Amino acid sequence: MAKIIGIMQPYFMPYIGYWQLLNAVDEYVVYDDVNFIKGGWINRNRILLNGQPQMINVPMLGASSNKLINEVGVNSDQNIRNKTLRMLIAAYSKAPYFNDVYPMLENVINHESGNLADYIAYSIIRVCNYLNIDTKILLSSSLNKDCSLRAQDKVINICSLLEATCYYNAIGGQKLYDYKSFSNAGIDLCFLKTNFMEYKQFDNPFVESLSIIDVLMFNSVDEVKTMLCDYELINQKQLELR
Repeated sequence: MAKIIGIMQPYFMPYIGYWQLLNAVDEYVVYDDVNFIKGGWINRNRILLNGQPQMINVPMLGASSNKLINEVGVNSDQNIRNKTLRMLIAAYSKAPYFNDVYPMLENVINHESGNLADYIAYSIIRVCNYLNIDTKILLSSSLNKDCSLRAQDKVINICSLLEATCYYNAIGGQKLYDYKSFSNAGIDLCFLKTNFMEYKQFDNPFVESLSIIDVLMFNSVDEVKTMLCDYELINQKQLELR
C-alpha cells in the first residue's frame, strides 16, 4: 500500500504551498531538530497591512544558528503578544472571514509554550483543525532515527523508518535531492509546485505568497480547500527531461 511522507522545518503561519504539501501526504514530519536559521522564515511571515506586506514575528529568546529549532525559546511577554494581535486586527478586522479566523489566531498567539518548535507545531495543528486537514503530524525529534546522518541521507532514513513509498517535497528543494538515491531506497521522489492563485484582498493590487493568515481572512474554508489542490506534482524523472 502506498504511503506518502512529507518533511519540512516548522515555519510560522507559512504560505499556502506549505499547507498544500501537508495536505497532500499521509504523514507529515515537522523537522524540529535541525539548526535554527537566523533571518529565515521559521519564526516570521508576512501579512497585508494597509495594502503592503508587513512582517509578523514570534518573539524569541536565545535564538542562535548554533541551536536546534527545538532549543530556541519563545518570549511570553503578553505586551508583545497583544501588539501582534492589535496588528492583526488593524490589518484584517474588515476582512470577510475575520470573525471566523481571529479567535483561532488569538489562541495561537497566546499559546503557552517556551519552546519555538512546540509553539509553531501548535499553530500548524490549529490551522489543520480549522481546515479539516487530517494528515498525521509527527515531530522529527520523536523518531528513533540515525542522527549521525545529514541532509538527504537523513531524510531517506526518516522515510524508511516510516515505511514511506513516496516522498513529497516543495519544488524549491529539487536541487537538494536526487531521484536515484531515493529510488535505491525504494522511495519515489516527487516535488510539489504551487500554481499561481489570486484572490481579492480588499480593493488592493494582489500581493502573492503571503502568510496563510491572509488566505484565511479572505477565503472560506471550502475555497481554501480548493486552493490546497491547486498544484502541479512533478517527479524527478520529469525534471531531468526538462
